[in-house]
Amino acid sequence: MGSADASVLALSGGVGGAKLALGLADELPPGNLHVMVNTGDDFRHLGLHISPDIDTLLYTLSGNANTTQGWGLEGETWNAMDALQRLEGETWFRLGDRDLATHLWRTDRLAQGDSLLHVTATLARRLGIASHIHPMCGEAVRTTVHCAGRDLPFQQYFVKEQCAPAVTGFDFEGIAAARPNENVMGLLRGEAVSAIIVCPSNPYVSIDPILQVPGVWQALRNSRAPLLLVSPIVAGLALKGPAAKMMAELAVPVTALGVARHYCERYPGLIDYFVIDESDATLAADIAVLGVEVAVTDTVMKSREDKQRLARFLLALAGS
Repeated sequence: MGSADASVLALSGGVGGAKLALGLADELPPGNLHVMVNTGDDFRHLGLHISPDIDTLLYTLSGNANTTQGWGLEGETWNAMDALQRLEGETWFRLGDRDLATHLWRTDRLAQGDSLLHVTATLARRLGIASHIHPMCGEAVRTTVHCAGRDLPFQQYFVKEQCAPAVTGFDFEGIAAARPNENVMGLLRGEAVSAIIVCPSNPYVSIDPILQVPGVWQALRNSRAPLLLVSPIVAGLALKGPAAKMMAELAVPVTALGVARHYCERYPGLIDYFVIDESDATLAADIAVLGVEVAVTDTVMKSREDKQRLARFLLALAGS
């Protein structure tokens, strides 16, 4: 599509985002993919700085991800966790032996004054990744899940309690003081970005934190590049994660139309193309009423070829 110098900016959080990012990386010239990643899931655990969405992307793009479980590293061992369990330590958040090296190195670099932006770029380079991975900001932003009668840090809700509590809303602590990643803002101010693609990630806890960093969604809307958003809901289901459960508990219709309404009402004028799965084609007319172009394709990504096929579709759509 277009010039070989044209870059694509993707917004990603979690496994679904990383899947499409891999397809885009396969289809673009090396170095032409930039991914802005949610860091609202970041937290400290066992004294370490953990960045789950960044690491999922790092491991996926470097070819090291455990594709069966959707997180962590392929061929991982668990000696440290087994030893910690014998000591009756906190093992609810599983950290494999090789994965621990990432967290140890990141935590050490941050303690020495390095920024999360630079640490992430260095990790990507050392893992042999040509694409550019950008944390949404350098400041600490922490997602809180409001549940019936209590507030839970995101990882406690997601991992420790397995998404069981009913949700009533979300907050992103520290977001008002956050500054958007300047590398991404610089890209958006220029003319190098030919497409912006919002990967099929959870609207509330993966993409909203990115868009609500002050100035980000307005910069995306004002960019000359078309913005394409892939619905994470297919035939009333979330293919990965708790998005469908969250929508139901928030009394939002668990459909691609419900997702489209969320974005169009919260971020008016942001979306140019809303991409839905073939199984949801009957919703196209209702979504179009919201003022966005609707594109229909097979959005389910089970294989590497599926990821590449969806990426080609999106790049062609952006180029049209």
